[in-house]
Amino acid sequence: MALAGLLAGCQSAGFGIANLGASAPVASVVYDPRHGLALDVYRPVGTTTGPVPVVVFLYGGNWKQGHRSQYRFVGHRLAQQGVLAIVADYRTFPRTTFPGFVEDGARAVAWARAHAAEHGGDPRRLFVAGHSAGAQIAALIGTDACYLAPHGLRPRDLAGVIGFSGPYDFEITGYEDVFGPETQWPRAQAVNFVDGDEPPFLLVHGTADMTVEAKDSRELAVKLRSAGVETTLVWLPGAGHLAPLVAMRAPSRQPALMPAIRAFMNLPAKP
Repeated sequence: MALAGLLAGCQSAGFGIANLGASAPVASVVYDPRHGLALDVYRPVGTTTGPVPVVVFLYGGNWKQGHRSQYRFVGHRLAQQGVLAIVADYRTFPRTTFPGFVEDGARAVAWARAHAAEHGGDPRRLFVAGHSAGAQIAALIGTDACYLAPHGLRPRDLAGVIGFSGPYDFEITGYEDVFGPETQWPRAQAVNFVDGDEPPFLLVHGTADMTVEAKDSRELAVKLRSAGVETTLVWLPGAGHLAPLVAMRAPSRQPALMPAIRAFMNLPAKP
């Protein structure tokens, strides 16, 4: 799969190919002036009859790299589903360490809650989504109340969390520079914060993911369900770590993915 190979290398050419034909954002906004962090806004394609759901997407990159401009194809695909899509930057190592990037993600969510209506979005239907490292950030925002609390919000104020290929109970050895001393590591694991006060979760994982083990999604799903949280777990048979991203560019590669997202967000099925 050429696209997956290019994306795996995080090469500019790979993201350029993925972004071919993708709509440009309708707005780019600095949501955190102190740290110079911005986000891109993608409006729904076609006519809408009222405020639409909102999705804040946080990309992956080992907590060390990435830029929102590389993920125009994600904003474009989500907007095609009839939602207001927001792709947000966050600080990466060495600019920050844990929990700085999670705090950034929470600030992006708070911005969306406050400003989505200005762009046609419904702040009461606000989802946070992420891939890989971005899914770890999204899951912590949705489970550990400390991140949204400074913004007057709590996890239950979210309509849902969507995690693609995410690490939620993972081995931090080798990432000490990012996550700090071992005494801090449990704070990075979403499975440690599930208490039943979470919004619904959609977890998507490839069964052949060699980067983040599929057990992470399984274990988080078990914790959430045991706490009474509405949880949907979607397996992509034989798929690897980048499969959800590839499907954002070419939905036919994983035909179950977009319908699962639409169903989770209570969007009408596409003909």
